[in-house]
Amino acid sequence: MIRLEHVNLVVKDIEASCSFLLTAFPEWEIRGEGKSEWYGVFRRWCHVGTQENYITLNDGGTSENRNLKSHDMGLAHIGFEVTELEEIAQRLKDKGYEIATIGADHPYRKTLYFIDPAGFEFEFIEYLSDQDAQRNLYGGETSGITRVASA
Repeated sequence: MIRLEHVNLVVKDIEASCSFLLTAFPEWEIRGEGKSEWYGVFRRWCHVGTQENYITLNDGGTSENRNLKSHDMGLAHIGFEVTELEEIAQRLKDKGYEIATIGADHPYRKTLYFIDPAGFEFEFIEYLSDQDAQRNLYGGETSGITRVASA
């Protein structure tokens, strides 16, 4: 068995990043938090998610996140498969988050991208088929992606 248990992110403001995640996923919770030393610097951390999967947020980020328009090394985005894409998008928009990118029109999936307060891009993908061959069909798009907000 292989599964992704968690992703660990360094942010400037834990509360802002946590608010983004809990808006997208209201069924998530803060499942643990504390303070620890990281190479001589104390920083706060929290685990936000479920008992099975979560994102670790650490405060104390001292630089800007990578420019998502660049070709710099680093995280491009984190993708979540969801079943209620429009509801998630509406919750995020209601809290003031803007859609960054609308995925290409595809017969078997819909995708939206949002950027959290720390500058991480989150992809939300809803599959419109249960068939692996259709879900994983590369090509078949009837339009290109649409960049909505600047990264």
